Amino acid sequence: METFYSLQGEGFHAGRSAYFIRLGGCDVGCHWCDVKESWDASSHPFTDIDRLVVKAESQSPDLVVITGGEPLMYDLCDLTRKLQQHGLRTHLETSGAHPLTGSWDWICFSPKKFKKPLNDIYEKAHELKVVIFNYSDFKWAEQHASKVNDRCKLYLQPEWSRVEENMPMILKYIEENPQWHMSIQTHKYLNIP
Repeated sequence: METFYSLQGEGFHAGRSAYFIRLGGCDVGCHWCDVKESWDASSHPFTDIDRLVVKAESQSPDLVVITGGEPLMYDLCDLTRKLQQHGLRTHLETSGAHPLTGSWDWICFSPKKFKKPLNDIYEKAHELKVVIFNYSDFKWAEQHASKVNDRCKLYLQPEWSRVEENMPMILKYIEENPQWHMSIQTHKYLNIP
């Protein structure tokens, strides 16, 4: 769908320089998605992997983030292998609703209620990021936290359209449950992609 150079705005690696490769196509369908134009894969032409790698390498980013849509709708083995052959660190942002493919330096797993994640993602995830839209999402977050590996970092992130009302609720929850950390979409505050 698009590529761009910016900062990673969320989660454990927030603030690091990142080259983003956003793949078109998503069958998860979150009603609060902020990139709904990514959903229809047919409206985004295929791009040659070598071209993507050259563009990413030319920026010398700290990391390359493969996101979507839902990137695991595709086999990402060739893309990640070539990125890593060029010395680039590969990061994935996924709902986990499709089989895991590719070679990853970091996997951010963000499960969604709209399509159940597959079991293989829980052991592989480095970061669990749960978007909090309403209070019942804390229970959802804990259900998934109980399944991830012991090394996985746990993040709660307010859904952007409700950030003002949900932030106090999330802060209180983290005070009472310090194994969780806050993920804030800093790129939206900075008005950058």
